[in-house]
Amino acid sequence: MTQLSDYYRDRAAEYDAVYAKPERQDDLAALRGLLPALAAGRILEIAAGTGYWTQVLSASATAITATDLRPETLAIARTRQYGPAPVSFRQADAYALDEVPGQFDAAFIGFFWSHVLRSDVRRFLDGLHARLGPGATVLVLDNRYVPGSSTPVSRATAAGDTFQLRTLNDGRTYEILKNFPDRDQFAADIAAVGTDLTWTDLPYFWLATFRLR
Repeated sequence: MTQLSDYYRDRAAEYDAVYAKPERQDDLAALRGLLPALAAGRILEIAAGTGYWTQVLSASATAITATDLRPETLAIARTRQYGPAPVSFRQADAYALDEVPGQFDAAFIGFFWSHVLRSDVRRFLDGLHARLGPGATVLVLDNRYVPGSSTPVSRATAAGDTFQLRTLNDGRTYEILKNFPDRDQFAADIAAVGTDLTWTDLPYFWLATFRLR
């Protein structure tokens, strides 16, 4: 996981290039239409990155606290224009959400679920449940694996984790944890703490919502 953090530190300046892929534009437009209707109340955003999705959520949320482990990505996020919801930023570990102050009605997890080790899923969910409490809404957005568009999987482990080799513009290469759960796997993962699951499959992305028990 240290290499994952280093990768996003070094990728910060080129982070948003992935959203320019031509084949994904229809999906991105669809998500920009879907998310505002789901993003209500005070939102805790986990692994906000450069604020791309924070900007979308701010159109309908009451307030957003956007967190990320890397100050480099948050520095870029702070340069965006948001609103009408007020947005605050905080450097925070997704596994230490008890350290994030504030009251929240919902959480948004954009493209971080795929970076959670299979053995850490329950720990992450327990921390989320403890921080938000019963009844809170959780929105999760992440990638589907699409040959020819996704970076090829470089290896898989017996525990079910998959990895990719990512190369930055300067040639540095990192091996990154990137899992691709389907609906059945996700439903099984959240069963102990979540209910009322909805799942939307797009060609390149999936979007899930559920309520904490």
